[in-house]
Amino acid sequence: MSEDITVRTVMAILIDNREQVAPEVQKILTEFGCYIKTRLGLHEGVPQFCSHSGLIILELVDDEAKHEELCKKLNELKGVKADFMRLKFE
Repeated sequence: MSEDITVRTVMAILIDNREQVAPEVQKILTEFGCYIKTRLGLHEGVPQFCSHSGLIILELVDDEAKHEELCKKLNELKGVKADFMRLKFE
């Protein structure tokens, strides 16, 4: 009997000063859009107050080298911290 292993890659992106850096983050995410299966953006937002920081969670697919390149490009931006992990399910 063979065991099936499922691998999923999840990236977290922490953004400070969202108002200034968000357009550049969006540009990079668009560039790597073919490798993003799911995207979830979290920040405190109410009509009277919009948070200066935010968190984006990505589910990535396909080329693992592209995941590393995406993470590197995001981390080059001031006020952006990105990291990812590969989850293996048996």
